[in-house]
Amino acid sequence: MYNINICLFFPSINWGNVSLLWQADEDVYIYVFCSAVNMLILLAAIFVLHIIGIILLLVATIDNAWWMTEDMSTDVWFRWLKTDGVWNTTDLPTGSHYPEDYLQAVQASAVLACIFSILGIFVFVAQLFTLPKGQRFTISGIFQLLACLCIMIAASIYTDRFHIDEKFGWYGHCYILAWISFSLTFISSITYFVLRKKTA
Repeated sequence: MYNINICLFFPSINWGNVSLLWQADEDVYIYVFCSAVNMLILLAAIFVLHIIGIILLLVATIDNAWWMTEDMSTDVWFRWLKTDGVWNTTDLPTGSHYPEDYLQAVQASAVLACIFSILGIFVFVAQLFTLPKGQRFTISGIFQLLACLCIMIAASIYTDRFHIDEKFGWYGHCYILAWISFSLTFISSITYFVLRKKTA
């Protein structure tokens, strides 16, 4: 009884075209929604990758396992010796086989890598709300690239100048994490630059 055909009241309107326009608008809304969801997932993945890189950089810089033997563990700050089952900390050795200037370069580069990467994550969050499209990820990418270069310099100097003539021992997990963090920060920096172009 109340089922009234609206086409009878507006016979001049092409209702087929209206239906097509409504369907087109609906498709646009769905596309925009899916694009927004994909962007959120991408940003979350980049954020997690950046956080993992920071954690690995901090562990590699702070922990005490760049070079290890059965009763000795060395990082870029101290050396631990195992005596009667107890680990005791001592200063790093000095001399031509442990050059102080190269050691300071390793220490400074590792610390700078941590600082640049931490600054990068704060800039990443801040620029999402402050900078326009096309400029949002440039600064974060630069910071990550600097962190990548710094940790690469630290690990490269340590490889080339320390423990060269030592027959017993092996590189510890901190040394390995330093190279892994180099890879992650490099991937992260490239991702920032690519994402900047996509959002331009």
